[in-house]
Amino acid sequence: MKAMILAAGLGTRLAPLTDTRPKALVMLKGKTLLETVVQKLIAYRFNEIIINVHHFAGQIKDFLDAHQNFGIRIAVSDESGQLLDTGGGIKKAAWFFDDGQPFLVHNVDIISNINLAWLYESHLASEAAVTLACSVRESSRCFLFDNQQRLCGWKNKKTGEQKITVASAHPLTPMAFNGIHVINPPVTGKLPQGAFSIVDAYLKLAPEAVIKAFDASNYSVVDVGKSAQGLPFTSENYKTE
Repeated sequence: MKAMILAAGLGTRLAPLTDTRPKALVMLKGKTLLETVVQKLIAYRFNEIIINVHHFAGQIKDFLDAHQNFGIRIAVSDESGQLLDTGGGIKKAAWFFDDGQPFLVHNVDIISNINLAWLYESHLASEAAVTLACSVRESSRCFLFDNQQRLCGWKNKKTGEQKITVASAHPLTPMAFNGIHVINPPVTGKLPQGAFSIVDAYLKLAPEAVIKAFDASNYSVVDVGKSAQGLPFTSENYKTE
C-alpha cells in the first residue's frame, strides 16, 4: 500500500528548533518525527511512501539514505524551489500513486494511536472519494459534517467565519481534522496547480465528490507542532541525528 508524508513545512511554531533543521528531523524522546511516522506506516503495511521536502530538504534526504529508506520504497517530492502547501504538495506527488489504489496522507507532526488499518478499510467500504480522520475535540477551526458524516463546510470558532459548500437539512457536527486522510487517486486530477491548502480544496470539491469523516474521537492525537500541547520542547528531547 502507498502513503504520503507531508514534511515540507517550515515548522515555524517549533522555532528555534527548526532554525537549523527541518521539522521532520526534530526529535521526541530519542526518535525523529519522520522516523516515528514512517515506522507507524510500515507497521500498518504501507510499504511505498513518498515524502515531500522543502525546508532543509538535503537533511531529510541524507537521513533517509543513512537509514537505507527503512527497508522499503521511499521517494522524495522535492519542493525546494517553491513550497506548495498541503494541497499543492499532494498534487505534485500524484505521479507516485499510479496503481489506482487509494493512498494515505499523514502529516509528519501528528503523533497518534489511530488504527490506520481501520481508517483505510473504512474508506474502502464507503463510497467516499476522500476519508478524513477527525475528532470531536476542542479546536478553533473545524470541518462541519452532516448526519451521514459527509463534509458540508468549515468553521472558524474564534472569528465566526463559516463556509457551507454542501446544503444539509440536518444540524452539522463540528469535528477537528487530525491531518490524516485517505484519497482516491482520481481526486488528484481535480486539484489545481500551484500552492494551496488541501482544506480549501476539499471544501470546493465537496459538492461533487463525497468526502467523509472517520471518527477518531476515541484515539489519542497530538499535533507536535503546537507547543501549547505541553510537550517537553527541550534540547535534550529534540536534536538532529
